Amino acid sequence: MEDIINSLATYGYVILFFYSLGGGMVAIIAAGILSYAGKMDLATSIFIAFLANAIGDSLLFYMSRYNKSQMMPYLKKHKRKLALSHILMKRYGDKIIFFQKFVYGIKTLIPIAIGLTKYSFTKFNILNIISAAIWALLLGLSSFYAGEALSNFASYFSMYPWLAPLIIGSLLGALWLYFQKATEKK
Repeated sequence: MEDIINSLATYGYVILFFYSLGGGMVAIIAAGILSYAGKMDLATSIFIAFLANAIGDSLLFYMSRYNKSQMMPYLKKHKRKLALSHILMKRYGDKIIFFQKFVYGIKTLIPIAIGLTKYSFTKFNILNIISAAIWALLLGLSSFYAGEALSNFASYFSMYPWLAPLIIGSLLGALWLYFQKATEKK
């Protein structure tokens, strides 16, 4: 376990950057905990997660806006989720750009769905940068200040290693069921 923590501290910023390009919620929480443990710098971690998250969503928007024909084959399996993203955008407007940062499963689809519309690229980027900053600060600081409790929680799972996959599987199953229900034909 100590070797894993030392390698995360060594390569943590690079891992944080690349993982945050496509979401990064787990990575920024892990960086906050490692910052609490003194293995990483909290301010640097928050900045890297913010920067990568803002770049990642802007790239998704840009790719879907200007490369629709190349993106469509990859989106065929996700037509219903894409339609759900459009409905959420119509229902919640600009607020969905902020909320999508915290919801696994639609995190990558919302920028793609918005890019397929005539939504302003400049407006999206401004809202995306503000949202990414709030996201990185909120998760980074929360995980840093909850570092002791989260470390105790992790040590509990190291005593019962079968419990973590069970909980993660249950959460992913519940999320899958939600999206199946939300996107099924009525």
